Amino acid sequence: MVILGSLYVTKYFRASILPSNLSHLGALPARFRRQRVLIVGCGDVGLRVASALPSAVRVLALTTSSERVPELRALGITPLLGNLDQRASLRRLAAMGTRVLHLAPPPPEGWIDARTRRLTQALRRRSAPIALVYGSTSGVYGDCQGEVAAETKAVHAQTPRALRRVDAEAAVRLLGRGGATRTSILRIPGIYAPDRVGGTPRERLLKGTPVLRQQDDVYTNHIHADDLARACIAALWRGKPQRVINVNDDSDLKMGDYFDLAADLYGLTRPPRVPRATAQGSLPLLLLSFMSESRRMDNRRLKRELRLRLRYPTVGTGLLS
Repeated sequence: MVILGSLYVTKYFRASILPSNLSHLGALPARFRRQRVLIVGCGDVGLRVASALPSAVRVLALTTSSERVPELRALGITPLLGNLDQRASLRRLAAMGTRVLHLAPPPPEGWIDARTRRLTQALRRRSAPIALVYGSTSGVYGDCQGEVAAETKAVHAQTPRALRRVDAEAAVRLLGRGGATRTSILRIPGIYAPDRVGGTPRERLLKGTPVLRQQDDVYTNHIHADDLARACIAALWRGKPQRVINVNDDSDLKMGDYFDLAADLYGLTRPPRVPRATAQGSLPLLLLSFMSESRRMDNRRLKRELRLRLRYPTVGTGLLS
């Protein structure tokens, strides 16, 4: 049994799986009244969500690869072959999920997220889902120069990657404005977990990859993959309409301090510190883009509205989990 905050997860479904005469679905056959969660983008976090849902919920997952079908079926997930880049393949998604979790990444190039636009259009074709939760990124806030970023802060995306997420958020909001679907947008920072591929700084520490010196360093935010999965489930059932929620833990660390902490926990050498000018000539562009934005995310909505009690409230508790 998975705990969401101080409540057992089954309490989320007690109010939604009702007798046929009380259900919004009416007196339909049982197989249609059963709650169905459709996961779009069923990677590491999606699989964690699927494993945390109780057996009363049927889980479906969109996959582009027929090779994943046996794996998903073995996990009790119903696979649906389709591709967000191919509009025709999404027609069957209409009315397949009573609730939808959208974790698929945007296209690798451009300024818009045509994938999310196609998905929301497909979901509107027949009976719209009760709820849609979209996993966005904290990068939509841009560089806050170390200031706190609450959900009411205007987005100021500064990279094509973040701009595509802003476009996706707009498509999700448009679906929610129709009134039939309650949409939630989760703004997610760096995801970590020891059992996640590349989910800790260990590899970078072993390589001796440098970090910025203290005076040049930036604030960074984190969430354990298990806590993120629990937040997704909570939002599917508890999210307020058209609501944005920051999904981050309570850590208040600069990037270099995060790597120093990890090194100490793992018994490894702390990374070298370099000035920003040196870093710009020696580090990959993607890593530099993360080093160019500094913000501290406010997670009060996560705790108050979704009533989520973090299992790993700081990276110190989560890196060794």
